[in-house]
Amino acid sequence: MRKILFLLLFCFSFAPQTHAQTWTAKLDKTVRFYQTTDMGVVIVGTEKSIYAVDGATGDVLWRRKDVELDENDVAPVPGSDLLLLSFEKGERTRIEAVDIMTGNRIWRSDKIKGAVMQMAVEPEANLLALVLAKDAKGHANDSIKRHPLLHVLDLSSGDERWKNEVGEVELMASRWPDGNSEVEFTLDNYHAPVFAGGRLYVFYEGLTSFDAQTGNSRLREKFRVNEEGLALTEADPIFTEGLIYTSSHGRVRAISRESGDTVWEAKDLGLTPEMILVGETLYVRTGGQFTRLKDGETVERGPYGVSAIDTRKGKVLWRYKGADKGITNLVLPDAQTIMIADRDDLISIDAATGKRRAHVRHGIERASFGLLNEGGNVVIGGQNELAAFEPSSGRELWRARHTPPGRGILRTVAAVAARAASLYFRYGGTASTAFRGIQIARVASSLSLSGLVARTSMSNLQALATGAARNYATRYAASRFRTFGMLARVRGLSNGSGLPNLPSISATPSLPSAGDLVRDRTVDIARNRTSDVDERLLDRLDPAHQLDRLSRFLWHRDRLAALRGQWMYFYTDLRSRDGNGLAGVNINNGQTDREIRLRDLDERFITDEPLGLMFVSSGNRMLAYSVTNAR
Repeated sequence: MRKILFLLLFCFSFAPQTHAQTWTAKLDKTVRFYQTTDMGVVIVGTEKSIYAVDGATGDVLWRRKDVELDENDVAPVPGSDLLLLSFEKGERTRIEAVDIMTGNRIWRSDKIKGAVMQMAVEPEANLLALVLAKDAKGHANDSIKRHPLLHVLDLSSGDERWKNEVGEVELMASRWPDGNSEVEFTLDNYHAPVFAGGRLYVFYEGLTSFDAQTGNSRLREKFRVNEEGLALTEADPIFTEGLIYTSSHGRVRAISRESGDTVWEAKDLGLTPEMILVGETLYVRTGGQFTRLKDGETVERGPYGVSAIDTRKGKVLWRYKGADKGITNLVLPDAQTIMIADRDDLISIDAATGKRRAHVRHGIERASFGLLNEGGNVVIGGQNELAAFEPSSGRELWRARHTPPGRGILRTVAAVAARAASLYFRYGGTASTAFRGIQIARVASSLSLSGLVARTSMSNLQALATGAARNYATRYAASRFRTFGMLARVRGLSNGSGLPNLPSISATPSLPSAGDLVRDRTVDIARNRTSDVDERLLDRLDPAHQLDRLSRFLWHRDRLAALRGQWMYFYTDLRSRDGNGLAGVNINNGQTDREIRLRDLDERFITDEPLGLMFVSSGNRMLAYSVTNAR
């Protein structure tokens, strides 16, 4: 028992090594994609295999040979330890849900076909909604339209509850490479489905709701989506106890969740890509920066401004139209103040009257996004620069600029900036753009997954800042985490939430016995004779070390939910390190206190803040660099 406790305490005091590169994992072929999961496991796809790599050590947890999957064919299920794999061979397709820790097959379905585009999970009702599209490939500048399929499954068994075919919608390229190579297409230009109050809401042709258990349709509110060939021109819907607020085609609607009727409608606002609800007032941003579907370029569309709507009757209280040639997302330092930046100025608006209080020059080239740091100061950023301002006076507090090395890499710089923003906002949540306690979709009970942040196909930073206006910690609450595989073995360590209860040395957790783990392991091995998995690490570990490893994965998820982003990364010339790499600027003080030199830039880089590591690929290798000791 003492030995087991020592191993568990050791894993929770894990810290990265002091040198920059922490580990290297050599794989069988060139790395095609990689993505992290909430447990700190990195899923890697090569030209021949799928790997699950322990992010802390670089150990291969399991490998599945002789499979060539695209990134759209691999999707972790939010709030669980499941990973979905989509296999397509000719007309035959199947979806498997496997244990992230071992690769063990939990269930399999031969009834659903296509690449997994988006999903929503309702843990309490044991429901999983998948949106899939077949043959979603082409050249980046092609206009590809498909009829996605919506399937609602039993989360535990994979049994189908019901399905529905979505009308024809236009897909969006996952990236826009130089040349004419084939790429995967996605539904990143649409908001992901949402479970709320026993219903499932989808947003591909407007707003449609279904009874979550039966699939009976009640609400169909059709409106134009992706106006003018631009992605996400409509705001993410907001749910309250009785209403849903949606926007499209210059209008904002309040729709009754009980009857599906439109309660009120505010017209002639302009493109409305962002809404924030504070009390009984709905603040709406009009205009902004949008990704053009045909080529991935960021374009600006007006009119630019902010409107306030009384949610009781739908009356527009005021409109601010003073933004000039651009606008960032809304930033709310307190309930009385709204702050935006246009092309030239940082502007403070009185939330009650819509009157401009003050404006100061921000000096940031093509300002793209705004956020709040821990000190409550407004940080305005672009692709190469960040600056912080005091909300009350507009006084500049600090500025950090990192110029890209050389010319002719604008698309690469944009990709790096988008990746950095997506990673920051993954941890930031609501608190990044508004004061704490603000209401955003609090009633929506599901966990949704869109490829937007995972793949970062969006090239503009504003879309990432706007789409991140959710509370990560709330959505991924520990009490709603469900385990189906090996992680279920350590639930005896939990405090009722499913997360380890090991911060105190004096506490003696109730551990599974070695005999129980051995018996469980025997069952796993028998099951895996049909799962085509090779090189399973946990099969080679004794029970105590199995418990050690699995407990750390649960700790990682707990820590992830509590984190808030602190660093924004820029690709630049690292003069102190004699080469190019990524500079991490602390958004609280403007200090560049992280520098990671990279010989070969991989704009798909991922940071794992609980582990203090950054993952990149080079050829057939995955590499991890310490970011906590990166100076």
